[in-house]
Amino acid sequence: MNMKKIVQFIVCLLLTNSLLAQDTATIKPASIALKFGLLDFKQTNHTEGLTKSTVNYGIQYIQGWTKKVDFVANLDFASLKYPYYTSLKVPAEANAKDYASLDFGLNYKFMTDENAVVPYVTAGVGVGVDRLYYYSAYAPMGAGLQIKANRGSFIFIQATHNAETSYLTKKHNNYSISYSLTLKGKDKKPVLLPPAPLKVDSDNDGVVDSLDKCPNQVGTAKYFGCPIPDTDNDGVNDELDKCPNVAGTAKYGGCPIPDTDKDGVNDEQDKCPTVSGLTRYGGCPIPDTDKDGVNDEEDKCPTEAGIAANRGCEDIQLLLNEVTKNFKFEIGKISISKKNLVKLDAVVAALNKYPNIRLDIIGNTDNTGSKKVNKPLSLKRAVVVYAYLVKKGIGTNRLTKDGVADANPIDTNKTSKGRANNRRTDMKANY
Repeated sequence: MNMKKIVQFIVCLLLTNSLLAQDTATIKPASIALKFGLLDFKQTNHTEGLTKSTVNYGIQYIQGWTKKVDFVANLDFASLKYPYYTSLKVPAEANAKDYASLDFGLNYKFMTDENAVVPYVTAGVGVGVDRLYYYSAYAPMGAGLQIKANRGSFIFIQATHNAETSYLTKKHNNYSISYSLTLKGKDKKPVLLPPAPLKVDSDNDGVVDSLDKCPNQVGTAKYFGCPIPDTDNDGVNDELDKCPNVAGTAKYGGCPIPDTDKDGVNDEQDKCPTVSGLTRYGGCPIPDTDKDGVNDEEDKCPTEAGIAANRGCEDIQLLLNEVTKNFKFEIGKISISKKNLVKLDAVVAALNKYPNIRLDIIGNTDNTGSKKVNKPLSLKRAVVVYAYLVKKGIGTNRLTKDGVADANPIDTNKTSKGRANNRRTDMKANY
């Protein structure tokens, strides 16, 4: 049997018995044993006539691993003529020499230590040394009886066969008897203490008065006998309060009533909780009754759709364009028919309705003729419209007049029709 197989056997034995261990109450305590025995070496042809058996003595350390497995360490001493010298071709010693061996093993018991006599098997590994020079490894395997003595002591009767596991080793047997004593110290006598002083707990909260920071209030040990604090004094204690530093309500876990849209109106009072608004409108935005994009507070015409430029009122530029489309002039002329001039009355009415609007009146010509002629001609065409509006009561501070000649054509000047369209007067609302 080689060393590898022996180690594998021991490991398997240990693992198997570890799985069986459940009750630590019967595990053997650490013990020391005195050992006396007999070493019996196999003789060889070269060692005929040498002593076969040699007395040995030693000590053992025994420690229970499980209720059926004990760990054992053996340290043995002897004086002998060790026969492995023949293997080294060295003449046998005439006199016995000092020999020592140390081995480690496991005892597997077939019953627990509560029984009077317990049979067991043992296996392990060890090494012997002769004169502190020659070393030889061996594998002890055998069986024994454990006999129960007094106060945790045991008598062990054991026989092992020590198999060869190295070049210098000669197989031999070891017969021994040993007696163990536990290493457990004497039990200490209990120290009798004086009776503890009577503890007072005035508020019966489980925290005695000497440790209670609030002895007259029922509290908890966590807060040294005081009630759970309420830092923000909102009636929700700090352990339940999601906002312990801001006063709130129990409904919202100790937090204030939420304001989802952050407009300063809490959700319970906000008619528009997801849209930012004003308090005077119940948390809703300023209304826009006519849906023209101008809120009612800024809309001068809140029930009539208009434009922001005219403060929410109608865009009169459409009216101006409709009126001026007929303000066309003959070549070199500045007059507008009475019929077309009367259409300016609608413009007068619009200007009176919306006193904030001012008008820019622009006269135009085609490209016929020189700038020197066309510039004053275009201004005169603007004056015709300007004069009519002033006559109808529109203040001059709300009107401007200008002539731009042919600078702003609305049609081509290459045809007579196009040039006719360019000879015109425009009006532009200035909000």
